[in-house]
Amino acid sequence: MNNTCYPEPVGYVKSTFKEPVFDEKMYSSISFIEIYPDFAEALDGVDEFTKIQILFQFDKSQGYKLKQKRRTDGKLVGLFATRSPHRPNGIGITTVNLLSVDGLTLEVEGLDAIDGTPVLDIKPYTSKFD
Repeated sequence: MNNTCYPEPVGYVKSTFKEPVFDEKMYSSISFIEIYPDFAEALDGVDEFTKIQILFQFDKSQGYKLKQKRRTDGKLVGLFATRSPHRPNGIGITTVNLLSVDGLTLEVEGLDAIDGTPVLDIKPYTSKFD
């Protein structure tokens, strides 16, 4: 474990989705986050939350365009007005339902990340701040 400010994965996603393609089913699917043993203590208390935010790396996405068509309405907009995985820094964030915590494994619902995706951070979702 390094204590620098550079992204170091804390774990990875286990999912039935293997390819980086848009699939609406991801938003209601169950997946798992496997946490590396070095970060075991960081899970203390996470089971007190029903929703958590997962920050992850779009490690399969390459390149990006500053203007893109939004998936939701087809409108051509700036990259920062989209949820595209093709980004300058390739970081994704999704709020998921936390279903269970079993040792180093988190069972979640609604994670739009594919199998093997590096997880960079986990944060509790609180309506006061989010």
